[in-house]
Amino acid sequence: MNLKMAWRNVWRNKTRSLIIMISVAIGLFAGLFVLGLYEGMMSERVRTVIDTEVAHLQVHHPEFKKDYDPKFTIDENLLENELKKIPEIKAFSNRVLAQGMLATTTGTSGVQIIGIDLEDEKEVSRVDLKVKEGELLDPGKKNGILISKKLAGKMKLKVGSKLVLTFTDIENTVTSGAFRVTGIYQTINTPLDERIVYVNRATLMDDLGLRESSHEIAVILNKDEDLDLVKNGVQAQFPQYSVLTWKENSPETELLVGTINQYSSIIIGIIMIALAFGIINTMLMSVIERTREIGMLTALGMNRKKIFLLILTETLILTLVGVPIGFICSWFSILYFSKTGIDISSFSEEAMSSFGFGSMIYPEFPFATMDSVLLIVFITALISALFPSWKAIKLQPADALRQ
Repeated sequence: MNLKMAWRNVWRNKTRSLIIMISVAIGLFAGLFVLGLYEGMMSERVRTVIDTEVAHLQVHHPEFKKDYDPKFTIDENLLENELKKIPEIKAFSNRVLAQGMLATTTGTSGVQIIGIDLEDEKEVSRVDLKVKEGELLDPGKKNGILISKKLAGKMKLKVGSKLVLTFTDIENTVTSGAFRVTGIYQTINTPLDERIVYVNRATLMDDLGLRESSHEIAVILNKDEDLDLVKNGVQAQFPQYSVLTWKENSPETELLVGTINQYSSIIIGIIMIALAFGIINTMLMSVIERTREIGMLTALGMNRKKIFLLILTETLILTLVGVPIGFICSWFSILYFSKTGIDISSFSEEAMSSFGFGSMIYPEFPFATMDSVLLIVFITALISALFPSWKAIKLQPADALRQ
């Protein structure tokens, strides 16, 4: 009886009811779309960290990352033979690292020098896709170097320019080498670009005095889900080395994910507060317009509890109609933009790149938080109906009938 009456009351004033339904739909759409944007941004950032920066796993000597002393190496031959036997591993690359100084006629800049084997590195960090000018490193040319576009602009370098790298070898002796820029690369992580240069691994090994050893092995897996499994397996097999996941190698990304989740929660809260005021205003208007009717129902014997539930039921019905509309709109919008992307380069490309994000955002539907959002919407709607419902039961029958 109460449900049937509530349904009829909802459609007695179609304009008012449509306003609440649209408000609920817009609130849900806005909430899901914002979450979808953040979901897409963070998924892209995590993929960038894994696929082009630190890989899924890195293996080092346990003392190496404390101060990057080049004498702390790992036995690359031993590790290579065992890593090839692990089916979950897609590819890996041996790297030699050194902290040094890049010098030109225009000035100096601190850099991290990474010695790579080009063919292996293509599979691990996609270095071949990063080069925007010039050519990739040629293993036959020992003095070739790749620098970033950001560093090239800062140091006034171009393809073919000469520079000098200075660093310490395994004997703590300062050594220098002359290099020529063969290519200029660019990624979406500008701060990282500015401090990393690439050279041939064999060249850097000779300069450092290394033989058959590396400082780092970067590992790419077939599936992200195998991360902990492979890490635990490699760590158990080589307890003398440090095996770190991308989360440990890039803690700022983990922190950023948590921060983005907090921001999205705040935005959802703001949207829900706006929705709540809209529902309160519209339902209160409904109660005021029906003052005489509510007084008559009370006079005929309908108790206050039933009147209270009637208003709540009307709000619930309006919410139940608005939610599917908002869900469908957000679903198709996110589906569309997940393929075409949202280009924000015209006003925030530099700002986004300074945090390691691309200027093209591909939203992803937030399935993981869908239940929470729907629950928040219903709770907001019901809480918003409490005041109009309370206002209705406070009406005195005699006073209401005189309205």
